[in-house]
Formats: sequence, structure tokens, C-alpha cells
Amino acid sequence: MITPTLDLERSLASQGYDLIVGFDEVGRGALAGPVMVGCAAIWARDLKPDADGELAQAAGSAASSRVSGDNGTNAGVITPNPAPYLSVPAGVADSKMLTEHRREAIFDELCSWCAAYAVGQASNAEIDEWGITYALGVAALRALNQVERDLGVGSEFGSPREGSCLAATEGRPLSSRRPITIGAILDGPSDYITKALNTFDAPDVPIPADVTTKVKGDQHCATVATAAVIAKVTRDRLMVSIAQGNPRYAAYEWDHNKGYGSAAHRAAIAEYGPTPLHRTSWHLT
Repeated sequence: MITPTLDLERSLASQGYDLIVGFDEVGRGALAGPVMVGCAAIWARDLKPDADGELAQAAGSAASSRVSGDNGTNAGVITPNPAPYLSVPAGVADSKMLTEHRREAIFDELCSWCAAYAVGQASNAEIDEWGITYALGVAALRALNQVERDLGVGSEFGSPREGSCLAATEGRPLSSRRPITIGAILDGPSDYITKALNTFDAPDVPIPADVTTKVKGDQHCATVATAAVIAKVTRDRLMVSIAQGNPRYAAYEWDHNKGYGSAAHRAAIAEYGPTPLHRTSWHLT
């Protein structure tokens, strides 16, 4: 199993970005339920500028303060950690290579490792209306919007709120500080985030991110791998909750297949028809 690094995150930090965010999606190929995009953010100042930073103390012990996101997000902002530099969190890897039990076991640690995190989603109805690529872009921007607001960046001064991580480390008044810049790493070959910026359906993100795409980013980049696990656990929990909370959905076995096209799921669609949570524009049987 490939272990992710912080090499690309350091490269972006060396280019002058203040906040580094990793993005990854989950649920693209499902037949039912939303698509989600996880966003894991770290401050560039917390990255050691050379490879020796991999040996630095992990920031997994950071205290966390959970908040509920608006506009289709689950989110959290983490209090600053006194550890001098971030290292790759223990156990993180491509979410598809981890068992469900392992993903659940490291979920809280990964959330605490981030300066902030969020999971944006687009519903099955939005996917049917917009198509999957645009829906992914809107979901990603919902997540980024929540992260920025949780961290207090992108205010009327273009700087972090008083008391936030970055504000606490700079001696200049808010009004004299330069605007925050954000560098993003998106898993895959296509930048669907920038394409969705400034569209009618997307949120008005305070500070747009400059997006770098990385094929198999969830295998190679720690922020992307972290975002992937957070998004996967969040969506899996939602699908299990829906399946167990309404007997109407029991036959579709979403608590096992999470909305993907298993044989049992397709057989249930053929027998009982699609539910209001199915992507009816897709080939379901």
C-alpha cells in the first residue's frame, strides 16, 4: 500500500499559498443517494519546508470543535496545535484500500489533524438535473465555502478573524495584512471545481482556490487521502442511517451497498422500482 506524503502540499506552500486544501469525491458511481466531496485544510505555516518534516511530531492530538455546516455540508474547525510541524497522520491511505472498520477507527484522528474540514454534497435530484460533473463542482465549492467560513478567512478585510490560527501568528493588524491565498489539490485528471465557480448554483466562495489536479492524489497526497476518508465515512454513515431509519428502503440494502449497484440493489429496483433517493437519469437495472 502506498503511503501518502506532504510533498505536493509543501510545493504549494513554497509557492506562497497560505492555506492548502485537499479534495476527493465519493459516491460518483452510486445509483442512489448524494455525491459528496471532502475538503481537508491545513495551514502552510504548519509544514516543514523539507522532507525531514515527515519525522516531525503529528498533530493528531489537536483538540477539535465540531460545527454543523449549512448548505449541504458537514464540517469542523480545529483549534491550533502546539506541535511545531505537521506530519502525515498515522494510518491514512487511499480510502478504497482501507476497510470500513479501519476508516471508522481513524476518522476522528484525521478530523483533528486538519485545521478545518468539511464535506459538501449534491443530492440525487441535483445530479439528475445538472449531471454528475457539475454536481461534483458545486459539492466541492460547498465544502470549500464552509471551510473558509469556519476558519474566518475571506472576511471584509480579506484576512482571518481575530483569534484564528493565522491571525494568532502574525503581528500585523488585520487591516494591513495581505489577502489569504489558497492552493488546492484535487484527486483526478479534471478540474471540475474551477468550472463551477461563479455559477448560479454554487455558493459565493469568499476566496477561490487555485486548483492543481493529481491523478491518484488519494494515494500520494496526505490532504487528499484525509479528505477521501472523511467523505467516505460521512457518506457511508448517511446511507446506513437512511436504510435503517425507514423500512421502505430495507429491500435495497443500502446499509451494505451504500447506494452502489450491487446485484441485490439492482434486483430490488427491478422488483419495487426506484425510490425518491435514486438517480433516475441513470441506468438503474
